[in-house]
Amino acid sequence: MAGTGEAHLLVDAEGTVLSVRHLQVEYRTPGGVVHAVSDVSFDVRPGETLGLVGESGCGKSTTGKAVLRLEKLAGGQVVYRGQDLASAKRGTLRPLRRKLQMIFQDPVSSLNPRRSVRELVVEGLTIAGRPAAERREAADRVLADVGLDPERFGPLRPRQLSGGQAQRVAIARALAIRPDLIVCDEPVSALDVSVQAQIVNLLHDLKDEHALTLVFISHDLSVVRSVCDRVMVMYLGRICEVGDVDSVFAAPAHPYTRALLDSVPRRRAAGGFPGPALEGDIPSPLDPPSGCRFRTRCPLATERCAVEVPEVRAVGDGHFAACHHADAPADLGRVPVSV
Repeated sequence: MAGTGEAHLLVDAEGTVLSVRHLQVEYRTPGGVVHAVSDVSFDVRPGETLGLVGESGCGKSTTGKAVLRLEKLAGGQVVYRGQDLASAKRGTLRPLRRKLQMIFQDPVSSLNPRRSVRELVVEGLTIAGRPAAERREAADRVLADVGLDPERFGPLRPRQLSGGQAQRVAIARALAIRPDLIVCDEPVSALDVSVQAQIVNLLHDLKDEHALTLVFISHDLSVVRSVCDRVMVMYLGRICEVGDVDSVFAAPAHPYTRALLDSVPRRRAAGGFPGPALEGDIPSPLDPPSGCRFRTRCPLATERCAVEVPEVRAVGDGHFAACHHADAPADLGRVPVSV
């Protein structure tokens, strides 16, 4: 994301928790190189929740893992409070991991089935170097924080928990070592709708109580609308649009964002954003389209889109889009609808 598009990213270093610049993640396979994340740059501000959204395969989960060094970077910088994680050696990275945690999509598979709930939480405290005398008390306290009675749930194994209870344990485990930033990778997608609401409300409360900063990865736009302060829309490894949630949802500037929003039943029933619906399949990351990667499915694509990668540029106050025709949606009769 070079050129004018970086203007919205260049804030005072003291004003960010995480600064990502020109992030690249690639996988070498027998069929060629998979371009999973390409030239992605963004900042995360203290106390905010930044949402990463897009279709399956857009690179959002890979981005989340890469910023925590759970994926190997092919290029770019990941700076956490002034320290570059991308180039950090193991000895430097280990203490930083206590401040950077991740909550995964499938809570049961992320928990050791041989350990009890209390042991799982205590394990994180042990790794963090907390004194032995404090560990059980601290574990029980954080279990209570996520709404689980430590006397009832502490002795249980993960297989004895419901999906929602297991996700609460995963959250407790992440919180136990007092992190600064948590990447939440589709934390509610595997849960029933009613349980999703409980976990979303819990994250809201814990964020304020523990002064957390969150990166929230999801394909569910309704959840993103209720949880996030800002949203970053990704397609085939690149950023399409970034902005405050209200601005992006009310007046999306990128055709892909409009198509995603039109897929929400309530918006579609209300008329959505006039124009052709999103058609076709997402191209292979082994051979992404030249120029704008969305052009093969875009109703506004022109010859320019095939040869020139669009820069991320301002389309409003705190609102940015990577589209040669970012002004065109204004002429298509936007119909803001709550999601």
